[in-house]
Amino acid sequence: MFTTVLFDLDGTIVDTNELIIRSFMHVLKDAPHAESCSREFIAQSMGLPLREQLEVYTKSTEVEPYIKAYRAYNETHHDRLVKSFPHVKETLEALHEAGIRLGVVTSKIKKTAVMGLQATGLLPYMDTLVTEEDVQRGKPDPEPIRKALALLDASPEHTLMVGDSHYDILSARGAGVASAAVSWSLKGEAYLKTFSPDFVIRDMRELKRIVGVE
Repeated sequence: MFTTVLFDLDGTIVDTNELIIRSFMHVLKDAPHAESCSREFIAQSMGLPLREQLEVYTKSTEVEPYIKAYRAYNETHHDRLVKSFPHVKETLEALHEAGIRLGVVTSKIKKTAVMGLQATGLLPYMDTLVTEEDVQRGKPDPEPIRKALALLDASPEHTLMVGDSHYDILSARGAGVASAAVSWSLKGEAYLKTFSPDFVIRDMRELKRIVGVE
């Protein structure tokens, strides 16, 4: 039985997909070497820290102006475009009431992570939040999940990591925790299955059965 559940944020419990893609398309429209950055290409690389994504897209390490422009656009349009995925809030409420410890492990900075959780009403259910600012190495390195385990005093064998990216699966495996991939990932269920997650969730309510609160 799992006593702790950790979640990726974007694309897993909070639907920021359109916001993220629009933000990238906005800042890359005049960027050198970014002509191949289609919506589909961007979707496949989502899950990495912002700086790393922009370095890939621009083929440059000089990305500070793009980071600044991205965050300005993202924050301006945030609340209009962000929503939670179906049945997320009711599932988190049920897990929380059952005494399951919950947390978010994300590649975002704290400010926008909190914005997403507040906009969707999910923040009150979270016992911890680990962002890119809290670690030296982000996912797929296991450090972010290990950080969350330490903050929650949770054991790896009783912890489940839920995410929409292979980075989440690899990070979970490195940290010794079980992983669940969500089928609504833009990367596609078939692609995520190639990384052998322990579970595939097609409806967030299935999580209650997996965790053992039903």
